[in-house]
Amino acid sequence: MKNLKISTAQFENRSGDKSYNLSVIARLAKQAAQEGSDVIAFHECSVTGYTFARNLSKEQMLDLAEPIPDGISIHKLTEIARENNIVVLAGLFEKDSEEKLYKAYVCVDKNGLVAKYRKLHPFINPHLTPGDSYCIFEIQGWKCGILICYDNNIVENVRATKLLGADIIFMPHVTMCTPSTRPGAGFVDPLLWENREADSTSLRLEFDGMKGRSWLMKWLPSRAYDNAIYAIFSNPIGMDDDQLKNGCSMIIDPFGDIIAECRSFDDSFVTATITPEKLTLAGGHRYINARRPELYREILGQEHDSEQKVVWLDN
Repeated sequence: MKNLKISTAQFENRSGDKSYNLSVIARLAKQAAQEGSDVIAFHECSVTGYTFARNLSKEQMLDLAEPIPDGISIHKLTEIARENNIVVLAGLFEKDSEEKLYKAYVCVDKNGLVAKYRKLHPFINPHLTPGDSYCIFEIQGWKCGILICYDNNIVENVRATKLLGADIIFMPHVTMCTPSTRPGAGFVDPLLWENREADSTSLRLEFDGMKGRSWLMKWLPSRAYDNAIYAIFSNPIGMDDDQLKNGCSMIIDPFGDIIAECRSFDDSFVTATITPEKLTLAGGHRYINARRPELYREILGQEHDSEQKVVWLDN
């Protein structure tokens, strides 16, 4: 494998406005390509918007969702990838021929759809169907996987994706700044966003505290560290419907170190060059090889009552 230059983006999407959101994706992808990036990743439902979907009926969801790969958004993403010679990853709602609805995330290059993943643990809208499989694909010889938002909080999903061969896991989110049972969680006042130019300090304190980044740091680097992967985290900045999101899109290496992070309040991206050497130098590589699955194969596979609540639970 050769070094790969990856960008992760953040932007303030507009609810249901695919044309606008795709225009931002096109602008940032073009800029990243001009700066030499091979890949750019955007957040969960970056094409459609996310939080507003909690109030949509099934009929409204079907109007918003698209077939993949034949929908207009996939064609537009392919056009963006082709014009800029860059791989693009973005999210949207999908509908199939039986009118089942999914939370999807796609990888597109100049030739069209490379990979599609359906979120395993969707909860923003009761009409969404959970995905039922992991996703492994290649970008320039690198084995990649996708896990959307809450999927990453179930540690088995990350380990399973790694064991299937992924050395890069794209982790698109719409997260942080929401209520939770954990201490310090909660919404961030939208007035702080409106006043961000006059008082950036108060907004940054909220974004970086336990409502936001400090919580993320409790677990996200460990997913990369334990599994010796590159984690490509993407998250929106600004208002998503009536909820404020804090960005912090970042790239974490197999040592669990942040090697690039968006720290502005703007639509933006950051870029890092990832190298194959870290995959085997990192401790997680040794830990995976030292596993003794005969001790816990039956334990991990035990049946249990799966709890899937349609509520805000951090992700």
